[in-house]
Amino acid sequence: MAPGCSPVPELATGTSARELAFPALRRGQLGTLQVNLGYRCNQSCSHCHVNAGPSRTEMMDAATIALVPTVLQARNLSTLDLTGGAPELHPGFRALVSEARQLGTTVIDRCNLTVLSEPGQEDLARFLANQGVTVVASLPCYSAANVDQQRGDGVFARSIEGLRQLNALGYGIEGSGLDVDLVYNPQGPTLPPPQAELEADYRRELNTHFNLHFNRLYTITNMPIQRFAAVLRQQGRLENYMDLLRSSHNPSNLEQVMCRSTISVDWEGYLYDCDFNQMLGLPMTGLAAGDANPRRHLRELLEHDPADVPIAVADHCFGCTAGAGSSCGGALS
Repeated sequence: MAPGCSPVPELATGTSARELAFPALRRGQLGTLQVNLGYRCNQSCSHCHVNAGPSRTEMMDAATIALVPTVLQARNLSTLDLTGGAPELHPGFRALVSEARQLGTTVIDRCNLTVLSEPGQEDLARFLANQGVTVVASLPCYSAANVDQQRGDGVFARSIEGLRQLNALGYGIEGSGLDVDLVYNPQGPTLPPPQAELEADYRRELNTHFNLHFNRLYTITNMPIQRFAAVLRQQGRLENYMDLLRSSHNPSNLEQVMCRSTISVDWEGYLYDCDFNQMLGLPMTGLAAGDANPRRHLRELLEHDPADVPIAVADHCFGCTAGAGSSCGGALS
């Protein structure tokens, strides 16, 4: 096993960690709309909190997609973050990207790299480059054995080929203006290693063995929900992992957690404080203080500013504040 991808040892914890409740939070100024276009994916990863896969059929309809650029303008949002599943497999993906870019919005594509070699997607990498899309690419290790164990046989080789396609178009190359950032998540119920150190390992290994380049590495903690939680529960390790997250809670991360500046939109257009709450069915509590309507829709952002709204929190939120912290943009501290 490559040393930089080895898991961090689990911390010894006591039962007192289980008594810790996650602190109350309120949203700040909204800057990012994170839109889940659907759960269809060409991979079925063991850590996936969305339970995405090739057999999933949930997909955002055209009317809801059409609302997205209007909301970006109405709320003057700087960033559209597209996720899934594999968001690129949605037939409306390219039109949405093009319209958002015409508005001057930064577009992030959460890409699994292997989708770039899927049938019918041969020109996808060039489309992303032509649109100036920021690619955030999931590559959970620089070791073939580790990646294939988590994502399936042959996934590492296809991921390397996808990154090679992006590099050839200028992604990750200094001065190109095209950013490709990589995402690491641990193999199991452990905290990620220090982000800066692991980024240096990735640069060395990918450059030495494959002559590949990227801009930044993000380390993301595995969330104890959905498929990953089910696996841990089956192994009898879920409570120990929750103890680890609680005992590693770092209050200084609370100011930077992604839910304070991001809203997550599910494939039906309903709003959540984050992608993880979306998967757990914990909707936003309202778009104004004291408004307790349990289901809010994207269209409501056309009229309501979500600033200062209470954020729905639960025990899984410790995954974002444990240790160096975790967000869609990597470590927080």
